[in-house]
Amino acid sequence: MIFAGDFRKGTTFEYDGAVFSVVDFQHVKPGKGSPFVRTKLKNVMTGQVREVVFNPSDKFPVAVIEKKEMTYLYNDGEIYYFMDVETYDQIPLNKESVEDVLNFVKENENCTMYFYKGNPFAVYAPNFVELEIVDCEPGIQGDTSKSTTKPAKVETGYVLQVPLFINIGDKIRIDTRDGSYMERIK
Repeated sequence: MIFAGDFRKGTTFEYDGAVFSVVDFQHVKPGKGSPFVRTKLKNVMTGQVREVVFNPSDKFPVAVIEKKEMTYLYNDGEIYYFMDVETYDQIPLNKESVEDVLNFVKENENCTMYFYKGNPFAVYAPNFVELEIVDCEPGIQGDTSKSTTKPAKVETGYVLQVPLFINIGDKIRIDTRDGSYMERIK
């Protein structure tokens, strides 16, 4: 059990029949009245964010979130298969739950999967990935500035803005947290 007064960013707990993670919190001690904890909570299953005020003495059961390294194996159209790198168990997931990760992860590459009570609810790509450009306008020789960009498609089908000097066949590093170009890999 955890008290609302002990909340910190990232704390996960059960509330209203769902699992929430503390995104932001503020302990408030007004001049008159009793203290309270103002929180911004994110439902880990749905991603919905809401603001809730608690009494610091409110108790909640702690939700244990398990994190596992998984390998993306293959898909058969609508179902995507991931394998636990330790136990070799395969987990099928539907396209809606893994759509964002597939922008950055190719077959046989690792990603991180989060579980609550044995049920997967989120899949995350590594923070940085290296992918090859498969389609873009021809690069301009000598233009190494990063101020002007053009759209480019990487091997997973994801389209992002890259500098003008990038060509088809170049490998680039991408920050998966915001989907942005970082650098060309030599």
